[in-house]
Amino acid sequence: MQVSKTQVMAEQSYIYQAGWLVRNYLLADHLVACTSVLVGIYMCKMAYDVTHMISSLYYKGYASLTKIQRIEWNNRGMSSAHAIFITVMSLYLVFFSDLFSDRTEGLVIFRSSSLSIFTLGVSVGYFVSDLAMIFWLYPSLGGIEYVLHHLLSATAISYTMLSGEGQLYTYMVLISETTTPGINLRWFLDTAGMKKSSAYLVNGVMMFIAWLVARILLFIYLFYYIYLYYDQIRQMHTFGYLLTLLVPVALFIMNIMWFTKILRGLRKTLAKRQ
Repeated sequence: MQVSKTQVMAEQSYIYQAGWLVRNYLLADHLVACTSVLVGIYMCKMAYDVTHMISSLYYKGYASLTKIQRIEWNNRGMSSAHAIFITVMSLYLVFFSDLFSDRTEGLVIFRSSSLSIFTLGVSVGYFVSDLAMIFWLYPSLGGIEYVLHHLLSATAISYTMLSGEGQLYTYMVLISETTTPGINLRWFLDTAGMKKSSAYLVNGVMMFIAWLVARILLFIYLFYYIYLYYDQIRQMHTFGYLLTLLVPVALFIMNIMWFTKILRGLRKTLAKRQ
C-alpha cells in the first residue's frame, strides 16, 4: 500500500507535536526559557548603564541633555546592543548552523534547539524591558506604533520560544533588527547637533539601503518561504499558524510606512546639500 506525502507529513506533524507537549512540560526547557528571559533583562540593564557611563566620559554634550533625552540616549544604546546580538545569532542559526538546513531530517517548521530557545528568550527579555520603559515614559520613547510593534514581536517570539514551532520564520524576521543601530545612530547625530555633517548624510544613505534589504526585500523572501513550506505550516497549532501568517504581514505594513518616512527624510537631506 502506497503512503501519500500528505499522510507522511501528517504523521511527522503528530510526532513533532507530541514532542512539543513533552518538551513543554520538561523542567529543563522551562529553566532555559525562564533563565534566558532574565538574562535578556539583565543584559538590557547592563547595556543601558554602560551607555550612560561611556557617554558621560567621552561625550561632553551628554550632561547638557534633558533628563528625557538622556534616558532615550541610554535606551537607544540598549536597543542597539540587542539588535547586534540578535542579528548575529539569527544569521548564524538561519544560514550557518545545521538547525534549519535541508540536510537535517524532519519538518523544518518544528525544529528548535537549546541555543535557539535561549536566544529567543534573551530577545523576549529585551522587548519586555523596552515595553516597560515605553509605558513608563509614554509617549516620549515612542507612540502607539512602537507599542503595537513590540507587543506583536514579544507575543510571537514568546510563543515560538515555548512551543518550538516556526522558529525559522521568527529568526528570519529578527534579521531585520540589523537596521536598528543605524536608526539609533541617526538619532544620536541629530541630538548631538550634527544633522548637517557628512556622517549624518552617509548614515541616512546606509540606513535607506539597509531598510530596503532587511525590512522590505527580506520580508518578500520570507513570504515566498512561507508559501514554499505552507504544507508544513498547516500542521502547526492554530495560534502558531495564525502568528506565522499574520504577524509578518502586520510588521511588513509598518516597515513600509516607516520606509516612506526614511525616504522623505533622505530626500530632504539631499535637497539641502544641493
